[in-house]
Order: sequence, then C-alpha cells, then structure tokens
Amino acid sequence: MSKNNSFDIQSPFCVLCGRTDDCPEKYGEKRTYVEYNLTVHYYCLLMSSGIWQRGEEDEGVGGFLIMDIKKEVNRAAKLKCNICKKKGASIGCVAPKCKRSYHFPCGIQKECIFQFMENFRSYCWEHKPVQKFSDEESRGTSQCTICLDLVEQLPMYTVLKSPCCKNAWFHRECLQYQALSAGIFFFRCTVCNNKDKFQKEMLRMGIHIPEKDASWELEENAYQDLLQCYQHCDIKRCLCKKGRDYNEPDSKWEIKRCQCCGSRGTHLACSSLKSWEQNWECMECRSIFAKSGNYRKRKKHSLATSEKTDGTTCLLEEPSPKCPRQSPRSPRNFLLQHLRKQRMEVSNILKELKLQVNTKSTRLNINAENIWNSALKGFRQRNFSPTNTIEIKFTNCKNRSKTDTAAASKHHFFQLLMLHLQNSSLFEGSSAKNLSLDFQAVKENLYFEAGKMIAVSLVHGGPSPGFFSKTLFSCLVYGPENVKPALEDVADVDVAQTIKMIKHANSLSSLQSTIRECYELLAAAGCLRPITALCDKNTLVNDILIHHVIKRIISPLESFRQGLKTLGVLEKMQMHPDVFSCILCYKPERLSAETICDLFTIHSSSDVNKVESVDFWMGYLQDVESGESVVTLEDILLFVTGSFSIPPVGFDPEPTIKFLHIRYPVGNRLLNCLELPITKTYEQFKNKMEFTIRNTLRVERE
Repeated sequence: MSKNNSFDIQSPFCVLCGRTDDCPEKYGEKRTYVEYNLTVHYYCLLMSSGIWQRGEEDEGVGGFLIMDIKKEVNRAAKLKCNICKKKGASIGCVAPKCKRSYHFPCGIQKECIFQFMENFRSYCWEHKPVQKFSDEESRGTSQCTICLDLVEQLPMYTVLKSPCCKNAWFHRECLQYQALSAGIFFFRCTVCNNKDKFQKEMLRMGIHIPEKDASWELEENAYQDLLQCYQHCDIKRCLCKKGRDYNEPDSKWEIKRCQCCGSRGTHLACSSLKSWEQNWECMECRSIFAKSGNYRKRKKHSLATSEKTDGTTCLLEEPSPKCPRQSPRSPRNFLLQHLRKQRMEVSNILKELKLQVNTKSTRLNINAENIWNSALKGFRQRNFSPTNTIEIKFTNCKNRSKTDTAAASKHHFFQLLMLHLQNSSLFEGSSAKNLSLDFQAVKENLYFEAGKMIAVSLVHGGPSPGFFSKTLFSCLVYGPENVKPALEDVADVDVAQTIKMIKHANSLSSLQSTIRECYELLAAAGCLRPITALCDKNTLVNDILIHHVIKRIISPLESFRQGLKTLGVLEKMQMHPDVFSCILCYKPERLSAETICDLFTIHSSSDVNKVESVDFWMGYLQDVESGESVVTLEDILLFVTGSFSIPPVGFDPEPTIKFLHIRYPVGNRLLNCLELPITKTYEQFKNKMEFTIRNTLRVERE
C-alpha cells in the first residue's frame, strides 16, 4: 500500500502510545490512514519490539505492513507500561532478564535510550548505556557549541560529550535538532568536523540521524542566485536610496554591467548615463586604455559598432579583446571579493572597538633605536590607558621627517614595535611563529605586555602582526585543549629530529632503539610509555608535539591571552576567527592599483572634466603597478598618508583625491588628501607625479 493515503486533519491518537501529540522532532512523523482507521507515530512503530519491516519502502508505513502493525497493536494491548501503568506498552528493554515495557513517549520522559541503528534496541532507565568520564576531567560548565548556552560537564541524560574533542559538550536536545537538520551526510562534530567516530557515539547514546540529505540541500531553488546575472552598483558613492542591489528596469536606477568584464555594475544615474544603450566600462577596465590616450576613440568606436545595419540598437555589447568577459562567479573575482569582504569586515570590527578611545591623550617618548624598552616604559607608566589617544614623540628626531603627522608617527612606532616582537625571544619559528618559553620574560610579565601591545596596535591604527602560526592562533581562539599541533610548529632542531626519527621508524625494534637513544628527552617531557606495537609511535609523536608546542608554554600562552583581552580584541577574535586569522597569520597582500583606487574617494569641482582626470589617475596606477614608473604604490601611499601600508582599522580621516588647477600634486598628510593637477595629456600628468613624489620622499629620507 502507498504512503500517499488521505490524511485526517482531526489529529487522532497514536494506536501504539495512545497520545495525540504531533511533534516530529520527538516522536517522528505522525501518519493517519483513514481507510484503515490507523494513526501511528513513526518512532513508536520503529522501536516496537514485535514488528519488522517486511515490505518495501513504498509499502505500508515505511516498509511496515498494515497487517503487521495491527498484530503489534494487539500484542501491546496485553502489556502494561512500567511508567504510566497503562496498557499498550510495545517497547521492551533488551537487557537480559529485564522485563520492563513502556510506551515510546513514556520512555523519553523517563530518560530511556533508543538506538536508531541495527536492530533498533531500547534500554530502560537502569540499563541504558552511559558515557565514561575519567577522574582527571574537570567538573564545571562549558559552552554548548550549537546553542552557545552553558552546559554542565556532568554524566547525565540531557548532556552529551564529544568522543573526539576533549572539552566539547552538547545539550542532547541541541544535538537531536542538529542531526535531524543535517542528516547522515552532514552530521558531524561541530568542533573538529569528525564524522565517523562522532556519529557512532551519538547513535549509541540515542540520537536519531535520519538517512536523508541536509535540509538546506533539499530547499527548492536554494542556489538559484548562482544562475543570476550580476546586479550590483560598484560605484564608490552610490546615489540610490534603496541600496546598491536595487534594479528597476527602464529607469535611471537600472543596473548596467561593464561591457568589458561583465563583473562590475553601476546604476545609470550613478555614472550619469542617459540611457541603457550607452556603453560603460568599470574603473579597472578603463584604466587599461587610459594611459594610451585611446579611451575616447575607443568609446566612440564601441558606440558605433553597437548599431545594427537596419538602424536598431544592438543590446549585446562587444567585449574588449584586451579584457575578456568574465563571469561574476569566476574563481578570480570570487577570491577578490572574498578578500575585500574580509578586509572590510575586520576594519568595521576594529572601528567598533575604537569607539572606546577618548580624546584624552597620553604621550609616549620613544627611542626608535631602543624600541622595546621605551615602548615597555611607556605602556607601564602610571597615566597610560589603552582608551586614551596615543601621541608618539620620537626622542631621536633625526629618524623622522618634520612633515610627519601624529597619525604617521604612531603608525611608524607600531610598525617598529611589531617588527621587534616578531624577532624577539618571546616567539620562535621561522615565518609562522609560536610562543617560546622564556623564564625571564614570564617572571617580568612580558608575554602579557606583548599581547597588550598587539591589541592596542590593532585598535589605534597600527599594523597587524601577521606572523602568528595557525596553531598559536587556534590556541588563542579555541583553547589549547582543542588544538592538534604539527611537526612544523617545532622550532627546536633536536626535538624535531627526534620526532622525525620516531615517525619514520619502520619496525618495532628500530622504534624501541630510537626511544632508548632519546630517553632523556622523552623523560623530561613526560612522554615515556610502553611500546608494544609499531602503531604506538603515532601516539608517542602526538604526545611529544602537545608537550613541546602547547603544554610547555601554557603559562606564557595564558599571560599572552590576558594581554590580548585589552580593548576587547580577544573576544572579537573568538567571535570572528576567519577574518582575524587573515591579519594575524598572514602579512598584508602587496598593494595593487585596485586597492589604492578603492582606498581613495574622488572629489572634483564642477569645472573639472572628472572622467578624463580619473582616467589619467587610473592609468598612472596601472603604470606604477606594472613597473613602468620610478615610484611604487607604497611611495604614493607614503606621500599622502605617511604610511607604507594600510592599517587593518583603516585611515582616519579616510583618504580623498581632489583634482585642482595646480602645477604639481600635493600630499596633505593631516587630511590624508591627495591634490592632483589637471593636465591636458597623460604624459604631463605622469611626469608631474613622478617628479613630485620622488623628490619629496628623497628629501625626507635625507
């Protein structure tokens, strides 16, 4: 019989448990078959002790034949529930000599365990399986990683512990909802992503994992947006009050895509386009033609070729041979958009933290030749507060230009400080650094001060460190107990060599010989253990790594964490680990013409030909990026802001460009404003830029 029988909306009672509840999450789907006068909860049927699926999946109720269901109802009618004392108890405990029977809902209330696997066994409240906890494990509270509420670390029915992560605890109810949503293909540990071990333990402890795809995969048209055309206004200052994604056809708010790449767009009004038929190129594509002076001629040519011979307008634009059309979902564009999004997100987070900084100032007298001691003295002075505005006074003035602003001096100070920390004894490793063990630094509380300095640098406009290893970052964000270090985290050559020898031992005798040679090192690390098989080497290697990379530096790590809590930085790291890992574990990507272009907001007076001026500016950036100039993009940034790089929090005030009737460009570092001259040709513009920037920076260096 098919499952698609008529359904009665009166919600009658289940023939097995006698309840009218309709709660699919707790009792399974409630199905009613009017012609057989039958209503049953799916879980009640699934766990009943005297019935089996003798039919196909499309027969009866999920393979349970109607005739067999009626026989099971008659059998259960003779059995009394040991919990509610009513008849109809179809489920029995499988423990030997246990005679208890109960209804499925009663069993849930009494905290029985129902295993939705193999023979669908059921255990009463006395014989149910429990999770084992060692005496060493802490008894307290932790955070359920699904709902983020507190959960008690106790062996109880409502709480379950992850079998693969030491300190991962969950509410049973949260896990059940997660399993029903994710299904068997996506249900896994939310901390380490383990699937097999995690599912096996959860099934043993009574979590139902349905054999279906995830709910988000079954949603109709869930990925429909992948098939849509690019509809977003990318102009720096969008004029549409309804947002950048608003698109109204046949109006000034219709979105026009770049005719060259197709991966940028603009509202017609935002780019002063009178009609949709007008061709439009994005800044990135326009800059390719600007330096050659052929932009105007090319634009006219494009308009001409867009006309059909019969006089009608062709809506299909001819893509440029120099800049092939790209899908807005191409890997390159997706990666660039992802990086831009992360940079913008971390900047917004840090700007939010910067709101704590008040106008009261604290001056730090800094000797650039002794950056660490002078910084330490300044941070430890009585009137220093992270929430005060920091002013930097370099005592050896010969190292700084007189044209430097307060912001530039502060950025330079933090730049020197981050460089010193990277090469200090507080950290070890080549490029990706972990904390080292320096007893004197522990005694002087220097790890705390280092964490505090990094936090202050991020919020006050300094550069990011960019040298954290992924292991160190994970220890800070997720806790050291949830991190598994790797061989590349070991900076000590002798320890690394020992681990390699153990790891590459190809026989039990060679493994035992290696252990005897390294006896003192293993004993000092507390990693000696009986070795009875070759596979024991994996556990031994893991023990050495955890001791050397994590346990050995647990005191410096905790002190460093406390320092990073300054101004709420660590809390934001833990809330947004992906965006913060980009600035703490990696150096900022090299400046590009596009990055500089996005950084500046362009202003011009009404009598200025803005399009042509912007063309020259974009063309010059492309020249600089391709090495066809005597200056670099870093030189341009330094000329305007006094900084070689863009701080994670961004510049304050935001950099701007003005096109004026002046002879040479001017970099106003107080306002972060670049004033550019208006010229007739691109060559004149380029020559004036090169002459001014090169000579200004040369004079400053001298």
